[in-house]
Amino acid sequence: MSDTQQTETPANSPSTEETPFWRKTWVQNTYWIVGTIILFLIARPLMQGDVIHGQVPDIQTTSITGKPVHIQDYQGKPVLIQFWATWCPICAYERDGIERVAEKYNVINIATQSGTNAELLAFAKEHGMNPNLIVNDQDGKLMKAFGARAVPASFVVDKKGQIQFVEVGFTTSMGLKARLWYLQ
Repeated sequence: MSDTQQTETPANSPSTEETPFWRKTWVQNTYWIVGTIILFLIARPLMQGDVIHGQVPDIQTTSITGKPVHIQDYQGKPVLIQFWATWCPICAYERDGIERVAEKYNVINIATQSGTNAELLAFAKEHGMNPNLIVNDQDGKLMKAFGARAVPASFVVDKKGQIQFVEVGFTTSMGLKARLWYLQ
């Protein structure tokens, strides 16, 4: 045997050299997490677009079942105005949570650019949604009035009709419930 062969460490034996600090798995995972948070915080204002703040726009429309939906009917009560779309994967992930919020709080579900009333009724039935809360924003005019560029977009409105919280992108039902509870 040559001298180099005798000093080599076999591939399956533990190395006696310590891994540098920055190469440790937990340190690299921390870098990824911090980097992801930073990217999210940078992208968040771009996702928010030109969303409105202050007084909520006057909504006077009907649900897909023909029930009148007027924002004035919610004066004195907080309300969640939720923009979503049938084709949105994040909206699908939020859907059950929004329905749970609607069990206790006032919710106006606005389906934007998602088809006809009949298509939305079928979608609501298939997914266990309350069709009386769903407004069809087929042409996107309501979404534009709120200044949202992406779905899902959540607007939490206080008792006086002032938009207090805006979330564009995924948000939890627990977070929405907490905001609505706070505004009661």
